Amino acid sequence: MAGEKCASDDKQDSSDDCGEENCIFCKIANRDDPSTEILAEDEDIVCFQDIDPGAPHHYLVIPKKHIHSCLSLQTDDINLVKKMADMGREVLKAKNVTNLEDISLGFHVPPYITVPHLHLHVLAPFSQLFKLAIRKYTSFWYLTEEKLLQKLTGKKKKKNGHVTVACRHV
Repeated sequence: MAGEKCASDDKQDSSDDCGEENCIFCKIANRDDPSTEILAEDEDIVCFQDIDPGAPHHYLVIPKKHIHSCLSLQTDDINLVKKMADMGREVLKAKNVTNLEDISLGFHVPPYITVPHLHLHVLAPFSQLFKLAIRKYTSFWYLTEEKLLQKLTGKKKKKNGHVTVACRHV
């Protein structure tokens, strides 16, 4: 699997976490950032509200172990990506988002990441993206959950009788 464990159970000092002592997402995952409210959590991932929202509902789902970005993921990380997306959908439901067809779940691709820790953007309603966020979540540098899973599984789609890769290669 990609990445390394962010914090071991027997360590109390978070300064050694991830080898990234200043990684804000590692601090959030370890509950070392009291200003961040955790909306959902399990043994592997956590969800919280984005501090710079691009839509009326904008949440981030991150793994507790430090993984740099979606480009660091491998085939054995497919279940992690699915689990992150499932948690994002569950948080949207808990926040009374009823139209799950009008959402976007995706990852920014380096170098277009602001925090070098894997994070899934959960945006709803996608049709109501804020004006300044439209380009940020519709560009070449934004890889949807579906496209990332296609890339990780190596699935290809037929188009006009030709086999083509289902997502962009970055």
